[in-house]
Amino acid sequence: MATASMKRSVKQLHFGDPDEKAAAAAEIKRIAGGDLRTRRSLAELGVIPPLVSMILDSPTVSPGRKIAIEALLELANGTFTNKALMVESGLIAKLPNIFNTLDSSTQEQLADLLLSISSLANTQHSIQPHEILPFLIKILNDRDTDDEIKVKFLAALQNLSIKIETTKLIVSSGLVHVLLSFSINKRTSKEALATLSNLVLTSVGKKAIENDSMVPEIFMEIMAWEGMPQSQELVAYILMVIAHQNAKLRKKMIALGIVPLLLEVALLGSPLAQKRSLKMLQWFKDERKAKLGAHSGPQSEVFGISKALRLKGESSEECERDVRKMVKQSLDQNLKLIIRRGDLSDGCSMIKSLVFNSSSKSLPYC
Repeated sequence: MATASMKRSVKQLHFGDPDEKAAAAAEIKRIAGGDLRTRRSLAELGVIPPLVSMILDSPTVSPGRKIAIEALLELANGTFTNKALMVESGLIAKLPNIFNTLDSSTQEQLADLLLSISSLANTQHSIQPHEILPFLIKILNDRDTDDEIKVKFLAALQNLSIKIETTKLIVSSGLVHVLLSFSINKRTSKEALATLSNLVLTSVGKKAIENDSMVPEIFMEIMAWEGMPQSQELVAYILMVIAHQNAKLRKKMIALGIVPLLLEVALLGSPLAQKRSLKMLQWFKDERKAKLGAHSGPQSEVFGISKALRLKGESSEECERDVRKMVKQSLDQNLKLIIRRGDLSDGCSMIKSLVFNSSSKSLPYC
């Protein structure tokens, strides 16, 4: 139910002078911070179109524009209907016309608002990708745009990339290569990789990623990062999808040293990264066994990892350092010896058990 304060603010927002409108927007922002029911009531009173107009039509330097953005951010919180009303009011379609005229702090606020509105891609409400994608691409390609703003735009692109029709537009725009470039930047890596993980689930996106000149080297470089578990998990997922039915790519990955890298992640990565790495190790092991056929002969422990796993008297940091040292020693070993490790019954019992107990090889991967 509308209160006297709400009604007065709505009236000022529609009919007041610029100062009155700014004051009304500040009051609406305050009221909208209350609860979801209040935010819906404000939208029903028609506050969203005039707030959008304040953003789009105000002079370049205007306190009203900034407070209008803040009010819309509050109104968007928790309600897709309010976000859809912002789209219907022309915010997305006209935003590219004013964005570069704003100062950096206002740009960042608008990026927050755009990110919030982009979640409509997961709902029945429509958000036209052809209206927003060229704008996103332009900002992401602009070297002068701050990384914080690019992170928010990448996150918005991730939301939009859920829809198949948007995926096709992203790929046709040549944005895959741009996303790969962002993925190697630790500041923007997680958001870029999350978008690529959506694209790779479509045939057109998978093909574009596979055929890019940066693949698979860039993914292997990211997988070797320390202290970036989410990026490592996303890369492992993408590698699983593109390598699943691509023997040529798997062969290239082997030549580049993927097996010892996967072994390191299987030992020291996050639980999810470990699971995905072990799955890929199983593929390479199975392929190697198929090529070698049945064979017999003495098998010896190559990397001595079982010894490291038995070091109970050392601290976890010392154990990890020892394991890393031993894993790095594997880089100069040939693939045959690396794969044979999977057949050992003593030193590799932990890894072998995890590999053979992993779930089915079918996609998608958890």
